[in-house]
Amino acid sequence: MSLKIPIETSARHIHLSQADFNTLFGPEAKLHYIKELSQPGQYACEERLTIAGPKNSLKNVVILGPCRPATQVEVSVTDARKLGLPSIIRQSGDIEDTPGCTLIGPAGQIELKKGVIVAKRHIHMTPLDAVRARVKDNDIVFVITTSYERSLIFSDVVVRVSPSFRLAMHVDTDEANAFANEEDPCGVILKLFDGHTYNLQSWAEELQLGINRSL
Repeated sequence: MSLKIPIETSARHIHLSQADFNTLFGPEAKLHYIKELSQPGQYACEERLTIAGPKNSLKNVVILGPCRPATQVEVSVTDARKLGLPSIIRQSGDIEDTPGCTLIGPAGQIELKKGVIVAKRHIHMTPLDAVRARVKDNDIVFVITTSYERSLIFSDVVVRVSPSFRLAMHVDTDEANAFANEEDPCGVILKLFDGHTYNLQSWAEELQLGINRSL
């Protein structure tokens, strides 16, 4: 039996370093917890910020706690275009050579030189989940979704394995809207071309040329 993976929508959000939080909200300010997220130890906060780019801004963007070593802004491709920033798809924490932005808070603002990413779609899972799914940390897989009339296949999905994780696949709002399942969004891993998009594209080109080989 295939492992049923819940799919969660990760809307735009911000992770702040402690120093940047103090600049934006004041040296005595603290994060105020609203609710726990699916991944243990992660939570949404009351505090909100404005993200400003060369073309436009996004207001009331949620901050996720706790603070991290480096500030990171996660947006969708649609958000990046609205801001006027390039859409750089990265795993969380990989912020070198990414665009920056202005973060505006109630006590000040900061000019980020880097840190704005479109998060690469990924699956959080425990080591036991990984054994059941026959995958390992940093594997690239396909995931086929369940949806009424809008099922699709996500390629280039990164598997992230840790005892501290809880099973869930994270996609951004653009991706979530594409398969449109609000009742029970979930999917299963599909063993196809080691997960890589370029192999899928090569397969399509071969089919156009009349080459039809088994998977």
